[in-house]
Amino acid sequence: MASLKFPKAVICAILLASFGSAAPAASSNVSSVASAASSAPFPLSSAPSISASAVPVSSAGVSVVSAPTSPSDDPSSTASAPEASQTVPYASDDPNSPLWGPDYDGVPQAIRGSFGASVLGPQNVPLVKQNPDLLAPPTTDSGSVGNAKWPFSLSHNRLQTGGWARQENIDVMPFATSMAGVNMRLEAGAIRELHWHKTAEWAYILKGSVQVTAINADGQNYLATVSEGDLWYFPPGIPHSLQATADLADGAEFLLVFDDGAFSEDSTFLLTDWLAHVPKEVLAKNFEVDISAFDHIPASELYIFPSSPPPDDATAVSDPQGTIPNPFTFQLSKVNATLLSGGSVKVVDSTTFTVSTTIAAAEVTVEPGAMRELHWHPTQDEWSFFIEGEGRVTIFASSSNARTYDYQAGDIGFVPATFGHYVENTGNTTLKFLEIFKSDRFQDISLNQWLALTPPDLVKAHLQLDDATIAKLSKTKPTVIGGSNTTSTGN
Repeated sequence: MASLKFPKAVICAILLASFGSAAPAASSNVSSVASAASSAPFPLSSAPSISASAVPVSSAGVSVVSAPTSPSDDPSSTASAPEASQTVPYASDDPNSPLWGPDYDGVPQAIRGSFGASVLGPQNVPLVKQNPDLLAPPTTDSGSVGNAKWPFSLSHNRLQTGGWARQENIDVMPFATSMAGVNMRLEAGAIRELHWHKTAEWAYILKGSVQVTAINADGQNYLATVSEGDLWYFPPGIPHSLQATADLADGAEFLLVFDDGAFSEDSTFLLTDWLAHVPKEVLAKNFEVDISAFDHIPASELYIFPSSPPPDDATAVSDPQGTIPNPFTFQLSKVNATLLSGGSVKVVDSTTFTVSTTIAAAEVTVEPGAMRELHWHPTQDEWSFFIEGEGRVTIFASSSNARTYDYQAGDIGFVPATFGHYVENTGNTTLKFLEIFKSDRFQDISLNQWLALTPPDLVKAHLQLDDATIAKLSKTKPTVIGGSNTTSTGN
Protein backbone atom coordinates (compact mmCIF):
# COMPACT_ATOMS: atom_id res chain seq x y z
CA MET A 1 0.00 0.00 0.00
CA ALA A 2 1.45 3.36 -0.95
CA SER A 3 2.26 5.62 1.99
CA LEU A 4 0.53 8.96 2.25
CA LYS A 5 2.55 12.15 2.63
CA PHE A 6 0.99 15.31 4.01
CA PRO A 7 2.37 18.81 4.54
CA LYS A 8 3.61 19.51 8.08
CA ALA A 9 1.11 22.36 8.47
CA VAL A 10 -1.80 19.94 7.86
CA ILE A 11 -0.48 17.44 10.40
CA CYS A 12 -0.06 20.22 13.02
CA ALA A 13 -3.57 21.45 12.36
CA ILE A 14 -5.00 17.93 12.80
CA LEU A 15 -3.19 17.45 16.11
CA LEU A 16 -4.32 20.83 17.42
CA ALA A 17 -7.89 20.13 16.36
CA SER A 18 -7.90 16.77 18.14
CA PHE A 19 -6.47 18.38 21.28
CA GLY A 20 -9.10 21.09 21.06
CA SER A 21 -11.91 18.52 21.09
CA ALA A 22 -10.41 16.89 24.16
CA ALA A 23 -9.88 20.20 26.01
CA PRO A 24 -12.94 22.47 25.77
CA ALA A 25 -11.19 25.23 27.73
CA ALA A 26 -8.71 25.78 24.91
CA SER A 27 -8.49 29.23 23.35
CA SER A 28 -10.57 30.44 20.43
CA ASN A 29 -7.40 30.47 18.34
CA VAL A 30 -7.13 26.69 18.63
CA SER A 31 -10.81 26.31 17.72
CA SER A 32 -10.35 28.36 14.59
CA VAL A 33 -7.37 26.24 13.59
CA ALA A 34 -9.49 23.08 14.12
CA SER A 35 -12.24 24.49 11.94
CA ALA A 36 -9.79 25.26 9.20
CA ALA A 37 -8.42 21.74 9.41
CA SER A 38 -11.83 20.27 8.44
CA SER A 39 -10.82 20.70 4.82
CA ALA A 40 -7.95 18.22 5.25
CA PRO A 41 -7.62 15.40 2.60
CA PHE A 42 -9.04 12.81 5.03
CA PRO A 43 -11.58 12.99 7.90
CA LEU A 44 -10.40 14.24 11.26
CA SER A 45 -11.82 11.11 12.84
CA SER A 46 -9.07 9.11 11.15
CA ALA A 47 -6.37 11.04 13.03
CA PRO A 48 -5.10 9.58 16.28
CA SER A 49 -6.82 11.06 19.34
CA ILE A 50 -4.80 12.94 21.98
CA SER A 51 -6.19 13.48 25.46
CA ALA A 52 -5.43 16.55 27.55
CA SER A 53 -3.75 14.36 30.14
CA ALA A 54 -1.31 13.21 27.49
CA VAL A 55 0.15 16.71 26.91
CA PRO A 56 3.80 16.37 27.88
CA VAL A 57 5.40 18.32 30.74
CA SER A 58 9.08 19.04 30.25
CA SER A 59 11.74 17.73 32.59
CA ALA A 60 12.22 21.34 33.72
CA GLY A 61 8.66 21.39 34.99
CA VAL A 62 7.20 23.69 32.31
CA SER A 63 3.46 23.26 31.87
CA VAL A 64 0.62 24.93 29.98
CA VAL A 65 -0.81 28.04 31.69
CA SER A 66 -4.04 27.20 33.48
CA ALA A 67 -7.23 29.10 32.77
CA PRO A 68 -7.96 32.12 35.01
CA THR A 69 -10.25 31.59 37.93
CA SER A 70 -12.92 33.97 39.10
CA PRO A 71 -11.97 36.45 41.86
CA SER A 72 -15.00 35.28 43.79
CA ASP A 73 -13.46 31.79 44.08
CA ASP A 74 -11.28 33.09 46.90
CA PRO A 75 -13.29 35.51 49.08
CA SER A 76 -10.25 36.07 51.36
CA SER A 77 -8.08 37.24 48.47
CA THR A 78 -6.78 40.80 48.54
CA ALA A 79 -6.67 40.87 44.75
CA SER A 80 -8.40 39.38 41.74
CA ALA A 81 -5.32 37.97 40.03
CA PRO A 82 -5.53 34.58 38.25
CA GLU A 83 -4.70 31.49 40.23
CA ALA A 84 -0.97 30.74 40.28
CA SER A 85 0.21 28.86 37.22
CA GLN A 86 3.68 27.94 35.98
CA THR A 87 4.81 29.42 32.68
CA VAL A 88 8.57 28.88 33.07
CA PRO A 89 10.55 26.76 35.55
CA TYR A 90 10.38 28.02 39.12
CA ALA A 91 13.57 29.59 40.46
CA SER A 92 15.75 27.14 42.35
CA ASP A 93 15.87 27.04 46.15
CA ASP A 94 19.46 25.82 46.12
CA PRO A 95 21.55 27.73 48.69
CA ASN A 96 23.87 30.37 47.20
CA SER A 97 25.63 31.85 50.21
CA PRO A 98 29.41 32.48 50.11
CA LEU A 99 31.16 29.14 50.58
CA TRP A 100 33.95 30.51 52.77
CA GLY A 101 35.27 33.70 54.32
CA PRO A 102 38.65 35.38 54.87
CA ASP A 103 39.24 33.23 57.99
CA TYR A 104 38.53 29.89 56.26
CA ASP A 105 41.05 27.23 57.38
CA GLY A 106 40.93 25.05 54.27
CA VAL A 107 42.02 25.53 50.68
CA PRO A 108 39.16 27.02 48.57
CA GLN A 109 38.04 25.04 45.56
CA ALA A 110 36.12 26.00 42.44
CA ILE A 111 33.17 23.78 43.37
CA ARG A 112 29.58 24.64 44.17
CA GLY A 113 27.29 21.65 44.55
CA SER A 114 27.60 19.46 41.47
CA PHE A 115 29.30 22.17 39.42
CA GLY A 116 33.00 22.90 38.96
CA ALA A 117 36.10 20.98 39.95
CA SER A 118 39.07 21.28 42.27
CA VAL A 119 41.96 23.63 41.52
CA LEU A 120 45.04 21.64 40.47
CA GLY A 121 47.37 24.52 39.68
CA PRO A 122 48.68 27.31 41.90
CA GLN A 123 46.36 29.96 43.31
CA ASN A 124 46.67 33.05 45.52
CA VAL A 125 44.86 31.55 48.49
CA PRO A 126 44.61 34.72 50.66
CA LEU A 127 43.09 36.60 47.72
CA VAL A 128 40.68 33.75 46.89
CA LYS A 129 39.55 33.62 50.53
CA GLN A 130 38.52 37.27 50.26
CA ASN A 131 36.60 36.67 47.03
CA PRO A 132 34.63 33.41 47.34
CA ASP A 133 31.98 34.52 44.87
CA LEU A 134 34.53 34.85 42.08
CA LEU A 135 36.03 31.35 42.37
CA ALA A 136 32.74 29.62 43.28
CA PRO A 137 30.00 32.04 42.21
CA PRO A 138 26.34 31.58 43.13
CA THR A 139 24.31 29.76 40.48
CA THR A 140 22.24 32.93 40.10
CA ASP A 141 25.23 34.68 38.50
CA SER A 142 25.04 34.76 34.72
CA GLY A 143 26.63 36.41 31.72
CA SER A 144 29.17 39.15 32.13
CA VAL A 145 29.47 42.31 34.25
CA GLY A 146 32.54 44.55 34.38
CA ASN A 147 34.87 44.25 37.38
CA ALA A 148 33.14 46.17 40.18
CA LYS A 149 35.80 45.84 42.88
CA TRP A 150 39.13 47.51 43.48
CA PRO A 151 41.06 47.30 46.77
CA PHE A 152 43.15 50.35 47.62
CA SER A 153 45.69 47.75 48.82
CA LEU A 154 46.45 47.02 45.15
CA SER A 155 47.01 50.68 44.27
CA HIS A 156 50.55 51.98 43.89
CA ASN A 157 51.38 54.23 46.83
CA ARG A 158 53.17 57.56 46.53
CA LEU A 159 55.35 58.02 49.62
CA GLN A 160 56.34 61.51 50.72
CA THR A 161 58.06 62.98 53.77
CA GLY A 162 55.03 63.53 56.01
CA GLY A 163 52.51 61.23 54.35
CA TRP A 164 51.38 59.25 51.34
CA ALA A 165 48.66 58.98 48.70
CA ARG A 166 47.26 56.17 46.54
CA GLN A 167 44.53 56.39 43.95
CA GLU A 168 41.89 54.52 41.97
CA ASN A 169 40.74 55.62 38.53
CA ILE A 170 39.89 54.09 35.15
CA ASP A 171 43.52 53.02 34.72
CA VAL A 172 42.99 50.32 37.36
CA MET A 173 39.18 50.05 37.36
CA PRO A 174 37.86 50.78 33.85
CA PHE A 175 34.27 50.03 34.95
CA ALA A 176 34.20 53.16 37.17
CA THR A 177 33.96 55.84 34.49
CA SER A 178 32.25 58.65 36.40
CA MET A 179 34.27 58.99 39.62
CA ALA A 180 37.76 58.34 40.98
CA GLY A 181 39.18 58.14 44.48
CA VAL A 182 42.31 58.93 46.47
CA ASN A 183 43.25 57.61 49.91
CA MET A 184 45.57 60.12 51.60
CA ARG A 185 47.53 60.16 54.88
CA LEU A 186 49.11 63.17 56.58
CA GLU A 187 51.24 63.07 59.72
CA ALA A 188 50.41 65.63 62.39
CA GLY A 189 51.30 69.07 60.96
CA ALA A 190 51.98 67.74 57.47
CA ILE A 191 50.57 69.80 54.58
CA ARG A 192 49.02 68.81 51.28
CA GLU A 193 50.27 71.89 49.54
CA LEU A 194 48.17 74.74 48.13
CA HIS A 195 46.61 73.45 44.91
CA TRP A 196 43.50 73.20 42.76
CA HIS A 197 41.85 70.70 40.40
CA LYS A 198 39.96 70.68 37.12
CA THR A 199 37.33 68.55 38.88
CA ALA A 200 35.40 68.94 42.13
CA GLU A 201 36.88 67.37 45.27
CA TRP A 202 34.73 65.71 47.96
CA ALA A 203 36.30 64.28 51.11
CA TYR A 204 35.40 62.09 54.08
CA ILE A 205 37.65 62.03 57.18
CA LEU A 206 38.51 58.45 58.19
CA LYS A 207 40.73 59.28 61.19
CA GLY A 208 42.01 62.44 62.89
CA SER A 209 41.32 66.06 62.02
CA VAL A 210 42.25 68.31 59.10
CA GLN A 211 42.37 72.09 58.79
CA VAL A 212 41.31 73.28 55.36
CA THR A 213 41.75 76.70 53.78
CA ALA A 214 40.35 78.06 50.51
CA ILE A 215 39.43 81.16 48.52
CA ASN A 216 36.71 81.60 45.91
CA ALA A 217 36.58 83.61 42.67
CA ASP A 218 35.18 86.63 44.53
CA GLY A 219 38.22 86.75 46.81
CA GLN A 220 36.32 85.49 49.85
CA ASN A 221 38.38 83.16 52.03
CA TYR A 222 37.63 80.24 54.31
CA LEU A 223 39.25 78.25 57.14
CA ALA A 224 37.77 75.37 59.13
CA THR A 225 38.73 72.14 60.88
CA VAL A 226 36.91 68.87 60.18
CA SER A 227 37.14 65.64 62.15
CA GLU A 228 36.38 61.92 61.75
CA GLY A 229 33.15 61.41 59.82
CA ASP A 230 33.07 65.01 58.52
CA LEU A 231 33.25 66.28 54.94
CA TRP A 232 34.66 68.96 52.73
CA TYR A 233 33.88 69.89 49.14
CA PHE A 234 35.74 72.22 46.78
CA PRO A 235 34.20 73.07 43.39
CA PRO A 236 36.42 72.83 40.29
CA GLY A 237 39.22 75.40 40.19
CA ILE A 238 38.88 76.51 43.85
CA PRO A 239 42.39 76.73 45.39
CA HIS A 240 42.75 75.08 48.78
CA SER A 241 45.12 73.42 51.23
CA LEU A 242 44.92 70.54 53.71
CA GLN A 243 46.88 70.23 56.95
CA ALA A 244 46.61 67.52 59.60
CA THR A 245 46.13 68.81 63.12
CA ALA A 246 47.65 67.32 66.28
CA ASP A 247 44.22 66.28 67.64
CA LEU A 248 45.34 62.73 66.87
CA ALA A 249 49.00 62.09 67.57
CA ASP A 250 49.38 60.23 64.28
CA GLY A 251 47.74 62.99 62.23
CA ALA A 252 44.92 62.18 59.81
CA GLU A 253 43.75 59.91 57.00
CA PHE A 254 40.93 60.67 54.59
CA LEU A 255 39.13 59.62 51.41
CA LEU A 256 38.97 61.98 48.43
CA VAL A 257 36.43 61.50 45.64
CA PHE A 258 36.55 63.30 42.28
CA ASP A 259 33.69 63.58 39.80
CA ASP A 260 35.65 62.17 36.85
CA GLY A 261 36.74 58.56 36.49
CA ALA A 262 39.84 59.62 34.55
CA PHE A 263 41.09 61.92 37.34
CA SER A 264 44.73 61.51 38.33
CA GLU A 265 46.18 62.87 41.53
CA ASP A 266 49.43 63.32 39.60
CA SER A 267 47.76 65.99 37.43
CA THR A 268 47.01 68.41 40.27
CA PHE A 269 47.77 72.11 39.81
CA LEU A 270 50.33 72.76 42.57
CA LEU A 271 51.54 76.16 43.77
CA THR A 272 55.22 75.17 43.99
CA ASP A 273 55.14 73.31 40.66
CA TRP A 274 53.73 76.39 38.92
CA LEU A 275 56.17 78.91 40.38
CA ALA A 276 59.12 76.61 39.64
CA HIS A 277 58.18 76.96 35.97
CA VAL A 278 57.81 80.74 35.85
CA PRO A 279 60.93 82.91 35.24
CA LYS A 280 61.90 84.62 38.48
CA GLU A 281 61.92 88.06 36.83
CA VAL A 282 58.26 87.48 35.94
CA LEU A 283 57.53 86.55 39.55
CA ALA A 284 59.26 89.72 40.75
CA LYS A 285 57.23 91.83 38.31
CA ASN A 286 53.95 90.12 39.25
CA PHE A 287 54.40 90.62 43.00
CA GLU A 288 56.21 93.95 42.64
CA VAL A 289 59.17 92.89 44.78
CA ASP A 290 62.89 92.38 44.24
CA ILE A 291 63.86 89.18 42.44
CA SER A 292 65.89 88.12 45.50
CA ALA A 293 62.60 87.49 47.34
CA PHE A 294 62.36 84.23 45.42
CA ASP A 295 65.82 82.90 46.16
CA HIS A 296 64.44 80.02 48.22
CA ILE A 297 61.34 78.88 46.35
CA PRO A 298 61.40 75.12 45.62
CA ALA A 299 62.76 74.01 42.26
CA SER A 300 60.05 71.33 42.05
CA GLU A 301 56.71 70.49 43.61
CA LEU A 302 56.38 69.71 47.31
CA TYR A 303 53.04 67.85 47.11
CA ILE A 304 53.08 66.64 50.75
CA PHE A 305 55.62 67.98 53.22
CA PRO A 306 56.07 68.18 57.02
CA SER A 307 55.34 71.28 59.08
CA SER A 308 54.24 72.33 62.56
CA PRO A 309 50.61 71.54 63.44
CA PRO A 310 48.21 74.49 63.13
CA PRO A 311 46.98 76.09 66.38
CA ASP A 312 43.59 74.95 67.68
CA ASP A 313 42.31 78.54 67.58
CA ALA A 314 43.39 79.25 64.01
CA THR A 315 41.17 81.73 62.16
CA ALA A 316 40.96 82.89 58.55
CA VAL A 317 43.02 85.87 57.43
CA SER A 318 41.11 89.16 57.63
CA ASP A 319 39.40 89.59 54.27
CA PRO A 320 37.92 92.87 52.95
CA GLN A 321 35.68 90.81 50.65
CA GLY A 322 34.33 88.83 53.60
CA THR A 323 34.07 85.05 53.99
CA ILE A 324 32.45 82.66 51.56
CA PRO A 325 28.61 82.44 51.75
CA ASN A 326 28.39 78.63 51.51
CA PRO A 327 30.82 76.72 53.77
CA PHE A 328 33.19 74.26 52.13
CA THR A 329 32.90 71.84 55.09
CA PHE A 330 30.05 69.85 56.64
CA GLN A 331 29.96 68.14 60.06
CA LEU A 332 28.30 64.89 59.05
CA SER A 333 29.58 63.33 62.28
CA LYS A 334 27.08 65.46 64.23
CA VAL A 335 24.06 64.56 62.07
CA ASN A 336 21.65 62.10 63.68
CA ALA A 337 21.43 58.92 61.66
CA THR A 338 18.07 57.50 60.60
CA LEU A 339 17.76 54.25 62.56
CA LEU A 340 16.36 51.28 60.63
CA SER A 341 15.56 47.66 61.42
CA GLY A 342 18.91 46.45 60.11
CA GLY A 343 21.20 49.46 60.59
CA SER A 344 21.24 53.17 59.88
CA VAL A 345 21.71 55.76 57.16
CA LYS A 346 22.79 59.38 56.85
CA VAL A 347 22.18 61.18 53.55
CA VAL A 348 24.03 64.34 52.59
CA ASP A 349 23.54 66.26 49.34
CA SER A 350 23.05 69.85 48.18
CA THR A 351 19.84 70.16 50.20
CA THR A 352 21.92 70.10 53.39
CA PHE A 353 25.50 70.69 52.19
CA THR A 354 24.66 73.47 49.76
CA VAL A 355 28.06 73.92 48.14
CA SER A 356 28.24 70.23 47.14
CA THR A 357 26.50 70.50 43.80
CA THR A 358 28.16 67.55 42.00
CA ILE A 359 28.57 64.98 44.78
CA ALA A 360 25.85 63.41 46.95
CA ALA A 361 26.41 60.61 49.44
CA ALA A 362 24.97 58.29 52.05
CA GLU A 363 26.79 56.83 55.05
CA VAL A 364 25.26 53.40 55.68
CA THR A 365 25.64 50.84 58.46
CA VAL A 366 24.34 47.27 58.16
CA GLU A 367 24.25 44.95 61.16
CA PRO A 368 25.31 41.28 60.93
CA GLY A 369 22.75 39.28 58.97
CA ALA A 370 21.04 42.43 57.66
CA MET A 371 21.16 43.98 54.19
CA ARG A 372 20.88 47.22 52.27
CA GLU A 373 17.72 46.40 50.39
CA LEU A 374 17.36 45.51 46.70
CA HIS A 375 17.35 48.84 44.87
CA TRP A 376 18.83 50.89 42.05
CA HIS A 377 19.72 54.51 41.37
CA PRO A 378 17.73 55.99 38.48
CA THR A 379 20.22 58.41 36.93
CA GLN A 380 23.65 58.24 38.56
CA ASP A 381 26.41 55.67 39.06
CA GLU A 382 27.27 54.61 42.60
CA TRP A 383 30.92 54.73 43.71
CA SER A 384 31.15 53.04 47.09
CA PHE A 385 33.84 52.74 49.74
CA PHE A 386 33.83 50.13 52.50
CA ILE A 387 35.03 51.51 55.83
CA GLU A 388 34.62 48.48 58.08
CA GLY A 389 33.17 44.97 58.05
CA GLU A 390 32.50 42.51 55.21
CA GLY A 391 29.85 42.83 52.51
CA ARG A 392 28.46 41.06 49.47
CA VAL A 393 26.90 42.70 46.42
CA THR A 394 25.18 41.16 43.42
CA ILE A 395 24.85 43.49 40.43
CA PHE A 396 22.05 42.89 37.92
CA ALA A 397 22.92 44.43 34.54
CA SER A 398 19.77 43.38 32.62
CA SER A 399 19.65 40.77 29.80
CA SER A 400 20.33 37.97 32.32
CA ASN A 401 23.71 39.45 33.25
CA ALA A 402 24.47 39.31 36.98
CA ARG A 403 27.64 38.97 39.03
CA THR A 404 28.45 38.81 42.73
CA TYR A 405 31.36 40.50 44.53
CA ASP A 406 32.74 40.35 48.07
CA TYR A 407 34.10 43.44 49.83
CA GLN A 408 36.27 44.16 52.84
CA ALA A 409 37.35 47.40 54.55
CA GLY A 410 39.43 49.53 52.19
CA ASP A 411 37.72 48.25 49.03
CA ILE A 412 36.01 50.33 46.36
CA GLY A 413 32.82 49.21 44.64
CA PHE A 414 31.02 50.55 41.59
CA VAL A 415 27.45 50.09 40.30
CA PRO A 416 26.37 51.83 37.06
CA ALA A 417 23.13 53.82 37.06
CA THR A 418 19.93 51.72 36.87
CA PHE A 419 21.73 48.43 37.69
CA GLY A 420 19.84 46.55 40.42
CA HIS A 421 21.84 45.55 43.49
CA TYR A 422 21.90 44.99 47.26
CA VAL A 423 24.58 45.06 49.97
CA GLU A 424 24.50 42.17 52.45
CA ASN A 425 26.52 42.01 55.66
CA THR A 426 28.33 38.65 55.48
CA GLY A 427 30.51 39.20 58.54
CA ASN A 428 30.08 39.14 62.31
CA THR A 429 30.57 42.87 62.88
CA THR A 430 28.85 46.03 61.69
CA LEU A 431 29.33 46.78 58.00
CA LYS A 432 29.89 50.49 57.30
CA PHE A 433 30.24 51.97 53.84
CA LEU A 434 29.69 55.09 51.75
CA GLU A 435 27.44 55.37 48.69
CA ILE A 436 28.69 58.29 46.58
CA PHE A 437 27.07 59.79 43.47
CA LYS A 438 27.99 62.35 40.84
CA SER A 439 24.84 64.35 41.50
CA ASP A 440 23.43 67.19 43.57
CA ARG A 441 20.74 64.89 45.02
CA PHE A 442 20.63 61.41 46.51
CA GLN A 443 18.06 59.20 44.77
CA ASP A 444 17.22 55.50 44.84
CA ILE A 445 14.35 53.22 43.84
CA SER A 446 13.31 50.58 46.38
CA LEU A 447 12.13 47.25 44.94
CA ASN A 448 10.07 46.62 48.07
CA GLN A 449 8.31 49.99 47.85
CA TRP A 450 7.75 49.66 44.09
CA LEU A 451 5.96 46.34 44.50
CA ALA A 452 3.96 47.60 47.49
CA LEU A 453 2.67 50.55 45.46
CA THR A 454 1.85 48.46 42.38
CA PRO A 455 -1.64 46.88 42.03
CA PRO A 456 -1.54 43.47 43.77
CA ASP A 457 -2.99 41.78 40.67
CA LEU A 458 0.07 42.78 38.68
CA VAL A 459 2.48 41.63 41.37
CA LYS A 460 0.73 38.26 41.64
CA ALA A 461 0.72 37.82 37.86
CA HIS A 462 4.49 38.35 37.74
CA LEU A 463 5.74 36.60 40.88
CA GLN A 464 2.84 34.38 42.02
CA LEU A 465 3.18 35.68 45.58
CA ASP A 466 0.49 34.83 48.09
CA ASP A 467 -1.64 37.42 49.87
CA ALA A 468 0.35 37.21 53.11
CA THR A 469 3.58 38.05 51.28
CA ILE A 470 2.00 40.94 49.39
CA ALA A 471 0.59 42.29 52.65
CA LYS A 472 4.12 42.47 54.08
CA LEU A 473 5.45 44.67 51.25
CA SER A 474 6.46 48.10 52.54
CA LYS A 475 4.97 51.30 51.11
CA THR A 476 7.90 53.21 52.60
CA LYS A 477 11.53 52.42 51.78
CA PRO A 478 13.02 49.91 54.24
CA THR A 479 16.54 50.96 53.08
CA VAL A 480 18.35 48.64 55.52
CA ILE A 481 16.47 45.46 56.43
CA GLY A 482 17.16 43.42 59.57
CA GLY A 483 18.29 39.83 59.25
CA SER A 484 15.64 37.10 59.54
CA ASN A 485 15.50 33.34 59.25
CA THR A 486 14.48 32.00 55.85
CA THR A 487 13.12 28.56 55.18
CA SER A 488 13.80 26.72 51.95
CA THR A 489 10.96 24.55 50.68
CA GLY A 490 13.13 23.00 47.95
CA ASN A 491 12.25 22.47 44.33
